[in-house]
Amino acid sequence: MDPRMYPVGNAGAMQTDPAYGNILRQLRVRVALADVNAGKEVLPALPGRAYRLVDGHITSVGGALAAVTDVRVLGTRAGSSVALLVAPQAGLTQSAMLRAGAATVTLLADGASFTPLDQNTSIRVGKTGGTGTTATAVDFVLTYVVEAV
Repeated sequence: MDPRMYPVGNAGAMQTDPAYGNILRQLRVRVALADVNAGKEVLPALPGRAYRLVDGHITSVGGALAAVTDVRVLGTRAGSSVALLVAPQAGLTQSAMLRAGAATVTLLADGASFTPLDQNTSIRVGKTGGTGTTATAVDFVLTYVVEAV
């Protein structure tokens, strides 16, 4: 590895060393429609750490998603579930990318979708409304930071 691109040392230690700041990470996951309908954990809880979402987008795969009210990315704040990103069914046409900040995607007020979640909690995806049909999967791309708390 080229040390100009990759810092030398224990990467795990760098994540908590204030000299390095927060490390931006990205997850791209294709979630089968059955798992979206049931709800699925996409980022597991990390002991002593909290996730902070930075950006994200949601894309329907294999057809337009039908019969749901919306698809959402969920976290936990103050012990309660919060919807960080909410993409309405009308926008979930095949291959349309619904991105945080777009007019069709609902975020929490005053930038709260991008503040730290509770420590030791996961990030999940799911839906509201009826059982999703037509699409085969939903792609989620989440850009996030893991913070020591």
